[in-house]
Amino acid sequence: MTQFPISDNPRRMGRPPLKVKPILVRLPDGVPQRIDALVGKNKRAEFIRQAVEVELARREKKTDEVDES
Repeated sequence: MTQFPISDNPRRMGRPPLKVKPILVRLPDGVPQRIDALVGKNKRAEFIRQAVEVELARREKKTDEVDES
């Protein structure tokens, strides 16, 4: 029987959690291809997360400006 070493470290290996929630977003035809052309297919989710954060900040700032008037 082959003996496999058992790690003394109980922590899991791999990437740390991103602390994100999966969500389905439907995009118009051609939009995913345009994103991929700019940032590459492996960076699509990161691009969308950043774009959402930027737009949320813009709209929240706009809402704050209206509330102060």
